[in-house]
Amino acid sequence: MNRSWLQSELEKYQTAYVEEEKYKSRFLDLLFFDNCFERSLLTGHITASVWALTPDYRQVALLHHKKLNRWLQPGGHADGDENVQRVALKELAEETGITDVRLLGDSFFDIDIHAIPARKEVPAHEHYDVRFACVANDPMQLMKNEESNAVDWISLDGLEEKVGHEVSILRMREKTSKF
Repeated sequence: MNRSWLQSELEKYQTAYVEEEKYKSRFLDLLFFDNCFERSLLTGHITASVWALTPDYRQVALLHHKKLNRWLQPGGHADGDENVQRVALKELAEETGITDVRLLGDSFFDIDIHAIPARKEVPAHEHYDVRFACVANDPMQLMKNEESNAVDWISLDGLEEKVGHEVSILRMREKTSKF
């Protein structure tokens, strides 16, 4: 997997969600920048994350992010690695301890572009997030790291209690019903 793979997958990506359809062209435009996988592209850059489910598909691993003070799926910066699936799985392991997974599908599961507020010397920018879905074969592996206030298995039925009306997370929940 590399930039060419991501471009090809984005070009053929089919979605029923209007916002994702709009994101496709923006992602494809971003890929023209040599440093789109680097934080040095200050307007926005590629990130990758994972929608990690329990084997019964009833819960998802979310972490309460210290810097953003929000419940989110595990993920992070590509930092130059064009293999976004590898980035997503590395972030999942680092942020939750989950390493034994079964990927759902041959490609990404969702795309999103979201604003990140300015912080210290880093200006406000956007994350172009490529999202993969998986099942954690051993949900007991779950543990938090220093980047999070908490990490937990959250019931898909009670997701709003943690994330409010965060459209992109609720969209991923809706997509889960198609597995």
